[in-house]
Amino acid sequence: MDAGESSVFVDVHEIAPNRIWDGVVGRTVHAERVTMTLIELDPAAVVPEHGHEQEQVGFLVEGEMTFSVGGETRKLGPGGTWRIPANVPHSVVAGAEGAVAFEVFAPIRDDWSGHERHEPSPPRWPRPG
Repeated sequence: MDAGESSVFVDVHEIAPNRIWDGVVGRTVHAERVTMTLIELDPAAVVPEHGHEQEQVGFLVEGEMTFSVGGETRKLGPGGTWRIPANVPHSVVAGAEGAVAFEVFAPIRDDWSGHERHEPSPPRWPRPG
């Protein structure tokens, strides 16, 4: 299910996560010109170096990540942010506890539509209660 198919509102736990890489899933909401994704990374998960036509901005919600963007590398904790221009190579390694990140892409990430979908399940964030 893509969030918002039947309503403009949806709770993140209702969004079926899609597998982006091994140990990396996204809960994605598409609009006409922008994609918003809650990314969940397993402990020590690796996002291999890649690039794409979309601009990308994000912030780390919880955990740690070592992020490399265009040759610059930084270890990030909660509240760390990044911005990636179109077609700039970037990669990520999640910390020992994994990580949760919030990212926005423009234009939309229509290349994710063919990725494996899982059944809706509780997200790592926000925690219930």
